[in-house]
Amino acid sequence: MAPYMRLRQICLVAPHLGAVITDIAEIMGLAVCYRDGNVAKYGLENALLPVDTILLEVVAPFKDGTTAGRFIEKSGGRGGYMAIFCCNDPDERGRNANALGVRTANVIDHAPYHGVQLHPRDCRAAFIEFNHTDGSDDILGAYPPAGPDWQKFIHKDVTQALTGVEMQSPDPIGLAEHWGKIIGVAPSGASGETELRLPNANFRFVKGSSEIMSALEFRVADVAGVLHVARAKGLAVAGNEFLLGGVTFRIAA
Repeated sequence: MAPYMRLRQICLVAPHLGAVITDIAEIMGLAVCYRDGNVAKYGLENALLPVDTILLEVVAPFKDGTTAGRFIEKSGGRGGYMAIFCCNDPDERGRNANALGVRTANVIDHAPYHGVQLHPRDCRAAFIEFNHTDGSDDILGAYPPAGPDWQKFIHKDVTQALTGVEMQSPDPIGLAEHWGKIIGVAPSGASGETELRLPNANFRFVKGSSEIMSALEFRVADVAGVLHVARAKGLAVAGNEFLLGGVTFRIAA
């Protein structure tokens, strides 16, 4: 199997699921493909929406004492929760991370799906997960966490792609180098901006007061139309961006 590394999923966390999912779906023209009952054992409920071939997930705690709930309390609800990568060898990448001092927080083994989640404190800024689905190396192939027919819910008339993830840190170069070592992608960039470039999205690292996943960047068909809907939903729009689900949604044509 040829080595590969792609962004598979971004997970956001919210105090309550319904309003955030409704706003994302209506503003961005997306559709919920799946709600995974398996996350209930973690005290969570969730919903996933495909953005072309990348899944956007929102989780919300429904009881006290969850990791997601503690994340909300600690961060004030600001920042993305998890970056999930599909690859050919999640266990090997997990071992490589362990050798860097990044602990494994959880292993999910629900054949044909296998995932290795790393400790957020060691990753810095957000959880990292590596996963693989046996017999499906196609980015449009089977992906059990998104349900049996997630591909049927891809809508591209409004939002065409999730193109980038912005990571903020007082030491953006250091964070980029750390994440680059974990996921096996060398940092690059110019004009003071550092990136990790994956085949289907880029991670940009920028200066900020805290270490968080600060923004998601989207390509849309009609920027003005999306911003109009966001304003109508009562969100504060500044330029081409607005805050939703704890992160800045930044849009461009």
